Amino acid sequence: MLDPQGTGSARILHPTASLPYWVTPLLLAGTTVRGAVCVKQMLRTCTTALPQPHLVLIQDAPMRPPQDAHYRFRALGSRVAGTVTVPYLPVLRAVEEAEQALQDGDVQRAAEKPRRHMEGH
Repeated sequence: MLDPQGTGSARILHPTASLPYWVTPLLLAGTTVRGAVCVKQMLRTCTTALPQPHLVLIQDAPMRPPQDAHYRFRALGSRVAGTVTVPYLPVLRAVEEAEQALQDGDVQRAAEKPRRHMEGH
């Protein structure tokens, strides 16, 4: 959803692939304790030679994240270039592909938020 025109500007990097020097790393995680643990593990494996990644938190429920998850993400804040939260969007549970979800106005607005954040707007 970060590349709605399909230009290849956003793509998944597989665990064994090397990170090209011109990319901005982006970590996506649910707002759960497990999501926070996974982000911490990923940040632990990143070297200081890589640029700090941006963190996009996807709310997994229409309520606040668990307190433990909130505190863990907050503690990781200094290790990321910035954090942006995408609200809970029920439509994401009912689609097979990102293109389907992008037809929904709420999803379009939510997808724009991380792009603006990474561009510094």
